[in-house]
Amino acid sequence: MIIGVPKEIKNHEYRVGMTPTSVREAVSNGHTVLVETLAGSGIGSDDQQYINAGAEIIGTAADVFQRSDMIVKVKEPQAVERAMLREGQILFTYLHLAPDPEQTHDLIKSGAICIAYETVTSPLGGLPLLAPMSKVAGRMAIQAGAYCLEQPHGGLGMLLGGVPGVDPAKVVIIGGGVVGTHATHIAVGMGADTWVIDRNPDVIESHWQQFGRSTNSVFSTADSLEKHVLEADLVIGGVLIPGAAAPKLVTADMVKKMKPGSVIVDVAIDQGGCCETSRPTTHAEPTYVVDDVVHYCVANMPGGVPKTSTYALNNVTLPHVLALANKGYKNALLNDPHLLNGLNVCKGVVTNEQVADALSLDFQSAQSAL
Repeated sequence: MIIGVPKEIKNHEYRVGMTPTSVREAVSNGHTVLVETLAGSGIGSDDQQYINAGAEIIGTAADVFQRSDMIVKVKEPQAVERAMLREGQILFTYLHLAPDPEQTHDLIKSGAICIAYETVTSPLGGLPLLAPMSKVAGRMAIQAGAYCLEQPHGGLGMLLGGVPGVDPAKVVIIGGGVVGTHATHIAVGMGADTWVIDRNPDVIESHWQQFGRSTNSVFSTADSLEKHVLEADLVIGGVLIPGAAAPKLVTADMVKKMKPGSVIVDVAIDQGGCCETSRPTTHAEPTYVVDDVVHYCVANMPGGVPKTSTYALNNVTLPHVLALANKGYKNALLNDPHLLNGLNVCKGVVTNEQVADALSLDFQSAQSAL
């Protein structure tokens, strides 16, 4: 199979779909890998390293798309990239379609086989291709929040961990999954007064076992959410419903009542955000202010640390890239129900029920679409 790796073009996106190490594995399995020139520059891998791994360097993205059977990316294809997809071509990347009708309609129109990292599952019920980036984003969320709390950046002028004799900032983490757990690690390490809110008793128990009295776990209700969000100096939104739009748990009315200079970091923004006042931002302009509350809603947070993120992502995507290339997409998907869960759009139909529901589109099962 011919595998194409274009250079990412989303604003301040420096990750790349395949590292030289991954390319070498694909080539050793008998496949051809086309890499757009400078695609790996953001992770410190130049064209020569890709050539040494067995790749062919291609001058333009158009040539990569035209010649490849499968496109391996990181972020969702931008409009100009979607226009280059063709019928029957495999696209393997993050998609986050539920809040993005324009992208979804373009992928339907393309006739491509679109497999989303974020809905591939594991035998244990997790999301193994989303987890590495959730870990990175959760850890970055506290860094970003601490920065935004500084007064020159619009915050109320608090040091996250305080100092002896002065209270630390209250950090409220909504959602105790992968994002929430890794945000908790950093918040606790920085000395913040850390609160985790979730509605799953098993998640709450897990946090207690892992962090003990260094954090406070709260069962999520409308009352508890409102109480703790209004008391918070920093709110981290880490709620995820696989494939579906994120629930709006922090209302616009709650934001109006928050402390002036408090901060919201909405990690769920890829799926539409869990705050009513959230809208996607970029690393170029990461924040905006609503009702005196600083909002940080960068939709590709891990792109800010591309070397860590790319290698963490490739560790989990490479086996699936090889399965798709070695077996062909149809056999690979039908032989692996967990990879099959990643199929979101196939030959002009939506094959993920949550995406179809969110966008009021017709749904067809992945098996029947194949």
